[in-house]
Amino acid sequence: MGTPPPDVPDIDFSSSRPLSDEPPVVIPPTPSYRLRREPLWRYVVLFALTMVSTTQAGGLHYASFIVAFSESIPNIPLASLLLHGLWYSLSILAILGCHELGHYYACRYYRVDASRPYFLPMPFLLTGTLGAFIRIRAPIPGKRALFDIGIAGPIAGFLVAVPVLLVGMHLSTVVKLPADFRGDVFELGEPLLFKAAEWLTFGNIPDGYSVNMHPMAFAAWFGMLATALNLFPIGQLDGGHISYAVLGRRSTVVTMVMVPCLIGLSFVSTSWVVWTVLTVGMLLVFGPRHPRVIDEELPLDPSRLWLAAFALLMFVLCFTPAPIQPSALVGRH
Repeated sequence: MGTPPPDVPDIDFSSSRPLSDEPPVVIPPTPSYRLRREPLWRYVVLFALTMVSTTQAGGLHYASFIVAFSESIPNIPLASLLLHGLWYSLSILAILGCHELGHYYACRYYRVDASRPYFLPMPFLLTGTLGAFIRIRAPIPGKRALFDIGIAGPIAGFLVAVPVLLVGMHLSTVVKLPADFRGDVFELGEPLLFKAAEWLTFGNIPDGYSVNMHPMAFAAWFGMLATALNLFPIGQLDGGHISYAVLGRRSTVVTMVMVPCLIGLSFVSTSWVVWTVLTVGMLLVFGPRHPRVIDEELPLDPSRLWLAAFALLMFVLCFTPAPIQPSALVGRH
């Protein structure tokens, strides 16, 4: 090995200082990842059962759409009823499926092991389904990955729900309520986005008239409700992931504030009781604090902060304080 030329001075590095007093930024390592080989039959079976249950619910919604607030019994063949039930089932499965696939493909992008979407059938329910979910089976490597995985689902579902809403509202009609209408059906609380689509389609609806919702419009309504529920900034819901990624440990305060808000909503409408019980149960099991990620103190970049603001906007547009209640308690147009 050669020696340096004589004109190179000796430099003493013993008293040198680091370029910055800030702690170094730790970049979480990319986890090892291998797509699991797992049987597809359970996903296919659950999806098929949900397809059947939502088509059955959609057929009932179509029959209600045909009678248009009257008490007559429609004479619709069963095959035709189920065929028209696809208006609802295909729409709601597209919204819920794209929501979960948004999470799934974000997990694939960050090499986080996750299951495919599980659909939950629920026959004889107003919606025909309890929704869908994926199982994340590995730790999320960092704050940016957590944020992207959390927000990908609501954005994907929202982008499908909006055109479904516009088409469904176009297929709906405005009808005059019968003079003997007793109001013994359910009234659906209308989110701001739903009200905007209704106004763009029909303008101001006069007293004594009401929108007769097409099954596709009801699918959009349920999709918006599911989006709002998931965007609540609580615990390990999608909104909880986003809140933690933006606020860090301070997101626990947001969770604790939202719990009494949910309890208060249960007094506004009993339709919140089940969701409130499930949410409180989740917090009791997993705790109010979001699991930490390795780069918790690393701030998000401005583009993700703008996406967080968009998530808040989606929540405001899709939220309604009283999702379902008897129409006799609230009246109609």
